[in-house]
Amino acid sequence: MAEPNPNYITPEGARRLTEELARLGGVDRPHIVKEVTEAAAQGDRSENAEYIYGKKKLREIDRRMRYLRKRLEIAVIVDPSKQKGNPKVFFGATVELEDEAGTQSTHQIVGEDEIDTKATKISWRSPIGRALLGKTEGDVITVRRPAGETEIEIVSVRYG
Repeated sequence: MAEPNPNYITPEGARRLTEELARLGGVDRPHIVKEVTEAAAQGDRSENAEYIYGKKKLREIDRRMRYLRKRLEIAVIVDPSKQKGNPKVFFGATVELEDEAGTQSTHQIVGEDEIDTKATKISWRSPIGRALLGKTEGDVITVRRPAGETEIEIVSVRYG
């Protein structure tokens, strides 16, 4: 049965999540376990701040590792480079946009685990991401923003 809410992700995004999981399990967690063991050896644990903080940190690492494993388990890796030459906006597309004021911006449509506003990576499930899907260069879309509706023209679409 198909996943009702697929976790689409680019190969780069899957690699980053896998690397984070490996770092947490192979570097961060063993380091914190060592610190907790040393703190526990100091005696009374009820008033040992290092021990209490270390245990809290271990729980946070374990929680993040469970989350990453689950996200990777249900991930559907979509390689945008296989869409090269496609004039339509689909997952993984890099889209150049121009708003009503003439301001241009470039965004890549990515999965929810890859959102990075500084790198202008937006989710395919975001309002603008959903509005762009299936459109082509030259199309004008209307996007609702907190400041009101605005029209945005698709200047170019590229993959890879």
